[in-house]
Amino acid sequence: MDFSLPLWGQFFTLWMISVALGMDAFSLGIGVGMQGLRFRRILLISGMIGVFHILMPLVGFTVGRFLGSLVEEIAVMVGGGLLCLLGTNMLMNAFHVTGEEESPLHDSLWGLLLLSFSVSLDSLSAGLSLGFFAADLLLAVLLFGTTGGVMACTGMLLGRRARSWIGDYGEAVGGLILISFGLRFLL
Repeated sequence: MDFSLPLWGQFFTLWMISVALGMDAFSLGIGVGMQGLRFRRILLISGMIGVFHILMPLVGFTVGRFLGSLVEEIAVMVGGGLLCLLGTNMLMNAFHVTGEEESPLHDSLWGLLLLSFSVSLDSLSAGLSLGFFAADLLLAVLLFGTTGGVMACTGMLLGRRARSWIGDYGEAVGGLILISFGLRFLL
């Protein structure tokens, strides 16, 4: 394998993109981590986010060949709505608005898939863009997945620590973070 300067330049560029994409996972991880998750659950959620950070660019790359920029705008709107839904669920659980104790949305398989999907939607847009450049797709998706998973894990660990500082309102703060992030995508 040739480790030339152009290869390192591409690696660095793709790594910077993966960090930018992982910032969403990190920020959302803080909000989710404020629920006081166990370490095994954090690893499961982080791993799922990492997998979605691999799959979504591949889907975006494939779909981008057919639909172009239309999909990017729809993906951003869907992602924003899903994040608002997750945040609202966390707020309802924090204040027991539903009248009964519900588990957080990410405790179910569908909830975990929904969270991972919504956090990884910006990777779909990145995948759309990758089709227009001569980037190494395998290197890109592996970097996106690894960085997204590690940043999500770091965010959740930080959120879990912040929960002890904030107290009982940690889940409410986490829900507000998710809602504000979702609104950012919608507006």
